[in-house]
Amino acid sequence: MPQLEFRWTSWLNVLKAPVPPQTRTLHEDGGLTAWCAETSKSLALPELARKVRVSWNGRMQTTAGRAWWPDRSIELNPKLKECEPEELWRTLKHELAHLVAYERCGRRRIDPHGPEWERACADLGIPGEQPFHTLPFKRRQMKRNYAYVCPNCCATIHRVKAIQRTVACYDCCRKFNRGAYHDRFRLIKKKSA
Repeated sequence: MPQLEFRWTSWLNVLKAPVPPQTRTLHEDGGLTAWCAETSKSLALPELARKVRVSWNGRMQTTAGRAWWPDRSIELNPKLKECEPEELWRTLKHELAHLVAYERCGRRRIDPHGPEWERACADLGIPGEQPFHTLPFKRRQMKRNYAYVCPNCCATIHRVKAIQRTVACYDCCRKFNRGAYHDRFRLIKKKSA
């Protein structure tokens, strides 16, 4: 069940993209970078074509790929080299679609797997792309020790870490308050049995 989290920070902090950690082991792939640049040019996105970079991140374990905006960089899991070539290309196109969607929307904030991304996927030849992969990468199992309940819809949300901020039920806020936070949908910590 999705949740809505509100952070009372300045509006500038909301617009900032996450900064990728600098301690990653990255190996740039010139061939894939060139393909992404050519594809970006064909989509009339010269700035993306000029700045896009594709690299292999040896620290990735369960994620197939990741796109960083506004750096215009794509990181791929080296385990993709062991998969079928179609999986590598599908993952690359999936991540490039994120950058294409952000490039087209400029400063406007968009949903990572929203309609803009879906249009970009269709333009890249992967219509109907799913947000998450089904590759056989070993996933780490984490026990979700914390549970929270919405007082309105009684939906239960399980978390690995305790919630430290003001959080409300995303579905109820969207349905009854136009997506804005309302205290009556604030999640309540469930007592452990």
